[in-house]
Amino acid sequence: MTPFGEKLRALRAERKILQREMAAALAVSPAYLSALEHGRRGAPSAGLIHQVCDYFGLIWDDADELRVLAKLSRPRVRVNAGGLTAGQTALANRLAKSLRDLDEATVARLQLILDEAAPVKPPAPKPVRAVRHGRAKS
Repeated sequence: MTPFGEKLRALRAERKILQREMAAALAVSPAYLSALEHGRRGAPSAGLIHQVCDYFGLIWDDADELRVLAKLSRPRVRVNAGGLTAGQTALANRLAKSLRDLDEATVARLQLILDEAAPVKPPAPKPVRAVRHGRAKS
């Protein structure tokens, strides 16, 4: 399961919404929604995230949280070690090798260490475009 999938499932559960109901409202298949929740599909598109926020009425911090979770929800992670130090490369390889063996308490401690060293920032708001209205020529 991915962080986005876990949050999506929690939102559905607390509102007692079935997958098939939500899938129909979002115009996606129930199978896709299930795969998204279980981490068998990649991170959702920005458009789908926006639809989910609208569907649940999420605004401000809650919507930002969902966007951040989506960015952290790629089921296949690649690390480009080019330009990293030997220690950083060794850490990336060790994590890749032993991540499945770590219990939740250890993962939480590692997350806290990383949050202190390099906090995850919410996505920057998109600039608002000025809308120009054309004038009728006389």
